Amino acid sequence: MPAMVPATLRSRAGVIATTAAAFSSLFIPAATAIDLERRTDLSSEDKARVNQILKAPTDFSKAEKFELMQAGKTTSRKPLNRAAFTHPSTNLPFEQHQDFRLGESLFQKLWVSTPSSTRASDGLGPLFNARSCESCHPKAGRGRPPVEDERPVSIFLRLSVAPSTPEERALIESGKVPFLPEPTYGSQLQNFGVPGVPGEGEIKITYEEIKVDLSEGEVAYLRKPTYTIENLAYGPMSDHALVSARVAPPMIGLGLLEAIAETDITSQADPEDADQDGISGRVSWVDPNDSDTRTVGRFGWKALKASVQSQSAGAFTGDLGLSTPYDLRNYGDCTEAQTVCFEQAHGEQADLGISEAPDPVLDLVVFYSQNLAVPARRDVNDPRVLAGKKVFHEAGCASCHTPKYVTSRTAENPVHQFQLIWPYTDLLLHDLGQGLSDDRPTGSASGNEWKTPPLWGIGLTENINNHRFFLHDGRARGLLEAVLWHGGEAEAAKTRVVEMPAKDRANLIRFLETL
Repeated sequence: MPAMVPATLRSRAGVIATTAAAFSSLFIPAATAIDLERRTDLSSEDKARVNQILKAPTDFSKAEKFELMQAGKTTSRKPLNRAAFTHPSTNLPFEQHQDFRLGESLFQKLWVSTPSSTRASDGLGPLFNARSCESCHPKAGRGRPPVEDERPVSIFLRLSVAPSTPEERALIESGKVPFLPEPTYGSQLQNFGVPGVPGEGEIKITYEEIKVDLSEGEVAYLRKPTYTIENLAYGPMSDHALVSARVAPPMIGLGLLEAIAETDITSQADPEDADQDGISGRVSWVDPNDSDTRTVGRFGWKALKASVQSQSAGAFTGDLGLSTPYDLRNYGDCTEAQTVCFEQAHGEQADLGISEAPDPVLDLVVFYSQNLAVPARRDVNDPRVLAGKKVFHEAGCASCHTPKYVTSRTAENPVHQFQLIWPYTDLLLHDLGQGLSDDRPTGSASGNEWKTPPLWGIGLTENINNHRFFLHDGRARGLLEAVLWHGGEAEAAKTRVVEMPAKDRANLIRFLETL
């Protein structure tokens, strides 16, 4: 994103405006870019019906049919208080509510170090970022960067080093590993340790304010973060270390995202920009089971995980330092250089099962995570909201934030089957420019590329988590700042937002607040 430094934008404004005019007909397409002919779960009658449902809107005088219920029959109509993200899918059978609540209790559970009198709750660490899943995802919502001198919990730093040999590069390209961990500190900086084990280091964040001139004399300010690590406990970090910050995303609707047909994602990919619309979404291919079959990554800021199970298991190991049957490392992300880790007792106990969080712990947490309901939309027929929705489409935002899907008829959980959902994501990787780049390639993604995050629930962030921090590292202090950070493939759309009438800009934000 160009830091305005006004001349930066103005020097490009004429070119961008010309480009905008040339492609304006693409922003409200007659039909979705999804190719339903690839769907093997749908009959010909289904395909005709779904094609009609997925057509992009042309009438912005009223809400689309079913738009209120943005997660289909799973949509929650519960009160929009701090617990709004914690309810089960509305169509979840009664007999499965017990598993949901058991999963919720494990999600909230505070793990302790070994040995402990609470044998079923020990195994934490030796190094960790949090003691519970909910510490990073408060109320199943969005994490944030620390304020003032607060010790960070729901933000952490990913670590890696670039491949330096043909063999290492081939390993990354195969999809079998997404990156090479930093030799001493592993795959992420863990700032806490159990008694006797020092945390790896302390994250420090400083911000630079960047002025952005908007139309009609309005001004916005962006804050550009710089990350440093102090008090490294296990010696120096590699000179070639790559560092990237992450805040925990909200948990709602994960099972529905998992139920989107893979072909609906791959058919939207256009890596060479064959249609010349400036959007070049790419699939994140991952190899989840050390097999020869790659699959589509859907979860995480770089779409490195293909399933809720693999995402959850990664969090158990990396964030909590707990082994699961999916990842049997009892010492979590500890490296050979951190010998003090391996002097500690681990929490695996044969009579309780394999790993520190044995079956069915992970399965229950996964079930809970897959069935957290998305709240219903608000004010869908408000004239300002409808005007903002029109702006969203005309500016080109829907080119990446695909509004709606119909999930697979063969989804694993019947609750998620054949649901019309409105997540506003294509689950593809997009180049968002140098302004948002972490300069850290991982898996299929370059440093500039990020997965399009779902937007459903974004307008409830302040209700649930008492903050308005957005993007992968929480740098944006509101939805407009998040939009203004977009660059790369989204540069033209961002510039339209900068240059549009102030009323349209306000209506766009009002629309996003209802998602």
